[in-house]
Amino acid sequence: MSKRNYRIALIPGDGIGHEVVPAAAAVLEKVGGKHGFSFEWAEFDWSCERYSKLGAMMPDDGPEQLAAFDGIFLGAVGYPGVPDHISLWGLLIPIRRAFDQYANVRPLKLFEGVESPLAGRGAGDIDMVIVRENAEGEYSQMGGRIYAGTERETVIQEAVFTRYGVDRILRHAFELATKRADERGKQGRVTSATKSNGIIHTMPYWDERFELMAADYPDIETDQFHIDILSAHFVQHPDWFDVVVGSNLFGDILSDLGAAVVGGMGLAPAANLNPESEHPSMFEPVHGSAPDIMGKGIANPIAQIWTGAMMLEHLGEGEGARAIEAAIAAVLADGSVRTPDLGGQADTNTLAQAVADAL
Repeated sequence: MSKRNYRIALIPGDGIGHEVVPAAAAVLEKVGGKHGFSFEWAEFDWSCERYSKLGAMMPDDGPEQLAAFDGIFLGAVGYPGVPDHISLWGLLIPIRRAFDQYANVRPLKLFEGVESPLAGRGAGDIDMVIVRENAEGEYSQMGGRIYAGTERETVIQEAVFTRYGVDRILRHAFELATKRADERGKQGRVTSATKSNGIIHTMPYWDERFELMAADYPDIETDQFHIDILSAHFVQHPDWFDVVVGSNLFGDILSDLGAAVVGGMGLAPAANLNPESEHPSMFEPVHGSAPDIMGKGIANPIAQIWTGAMMLEHLGEGEGARAIEAAIAAVLADGSVRTPDLGGQADTNTLAQAVADAL
């Protein structure tokens, strides 16, 4: 097998990103050595710290600097003192949109050895993927504020749903459900998150496009729930779900709730995908920068490592990706090495090393 080298942009970002990104990169290096590929890393200091010093999260030509990379591996963004809308719109959203990373994919699995806060749930009971529309929806820049500071102050925020944007994320969800059904030998299912009883224009439109898309996939079962009861079902019946597709806002909320029911944010990976690979995709765990524990060396690196496996899968290194996922499962099942969020005493690097050793 010929040697394959991937150019990856490293953006540790803020807080625990500086601890989990290098730990995960070391695991990726090891799996690469075993499976015939290697990495060329380039680190960027784009962060809230940079914003505090220079007034910008990244340079104006940030996306242009990233365009030639095979992937972007990001840790976490956000820090006290820098408003969240500044950090998000100054780094993550411009990258997502510059590279048309329209599919935000977030797997959720309850592993053996991990205790869910839900009573009576064990390994294998929860295994789903949230597919979140990542380029339009409720997270648009359409709108504004007028008469600021007066009694007539008016704020308008427009949600943007296009046929092009809605159809492509729905198709991605159905294609993923088809792939998962083939791999697992189980019936595939796509659940749509909606709120068409209260949001009169965008959500009924979403429902219409979902029904039409489902007709193209007769082998995939479907259902849809309003976001409020769907959130309740995530707690009461998480075993119902396979692939859950939602708009930008709904997908964002559901994936955090889902992470909580499978053991915490430290176990939740994510990918911002340009599925056609016309541009680089960005891989970042669901968790934030956790400033309360930064510098203590106790952050759980599993989410970042699993995020790295998602990057390998997207790059076509499926064998390496599956090796990492198996190693994560083995370490969690063994239970002897755990960070404090999982009830243990291990530090970040010790847990990452345990995953590397399990390879």
